[in-house]
Formats: sequence, C-alpha cells, structure tokens
Amino acid sequence: MHSLSRRFSAATLFLVLCLQLGISKAQDSTSIRKPLKFYLDVPKSAMSGEEITVKLGLETEYRECLVVKAYLVSPTPMEGNFSFNQTRCLCNDYRVTFYWDFPVHETVNFAIVVEITKDKNICPNDVAVVPINGDRYHTFRTVSVI
Repeated sequence: MHSLSRRFSAATLFLVLCLQLGISKAQDSTSIRKPLKFYLDVPKSAMSGEEITVKLGLETEYRECLVVKAYLVSPTPMEGNFSFNQTRCLCNDYRVTFYWDFPVHETVNFAIVVEITKDKNICPNDVAVVPINGDRYHTFRTVSVI
C-alpha cells in the first residue's frame, strides 16, 4: 500500500510539473522566426519605351543581422543606369529597400533573386548570420508592353 502511494505521488508531481511548464515556445512551430519577409512592387504593364521601377522591400525576424544580395535575372538584355546586383546589411530594426529603374521596349520576363551571403565589410564589424536552410529565394515576374 505504501508503494502505491509513492507511485501515485510521483505521477502527480510529474503531471503538475508538466502543466506548470506548458508548451515551450521553442517547440511551437508557429514561433519560428523567418529570415526574410518580402514586399515586392512590380508593374504588370507599361508603354513601349517607358521606364519602370521594380521595388523590393526586405525585413527579417532574426535578432541578428544578415548580408543580403538582391539582383534581377532575365533571358533578354535589360537596359539601365544601375547595377543589377545590390548588397546590403539587413537587421531587424529597419526594412531595406532595393530599387531598379529601367526602360521596357518589349514584354520582359525576369526573376528577382535574393541570397543571404557571407560577404565581408557589409554589416558593422562583419557580424551577420547565414541560416542553415533557406539562403536563396526567387520569384518570377512579367511586365507586358501595351
């Protein structure tokens, strides 16, 4: 009888401990921080010869900074007075915005690519992280000439 009382008391203690701890946020899949959040603004159409602006805003939920490289890739040549490759330091206290302005003379298909890299001399004191998974993102867009 005394042995049964001990088992019951240990089980009760374990149950109370589990209820007190609850579910750890580290185990909750909804609380995983996202390395990048995207805000993309691309016109769907333009007049021939019109200059368009592609705007990409990035944010991170990470506490650490990231070195992000963003660029455009197209099977057809694209004109413009800019570098299609841009690299910046992205920290969680502000959004980084990339701009590309270029004229369109015909319907153009292109990809917007974002990579999290290990480039040096971008973030202060070269302190930045690279996630184990998900260090490259891309999306495809088309701007039709009307």
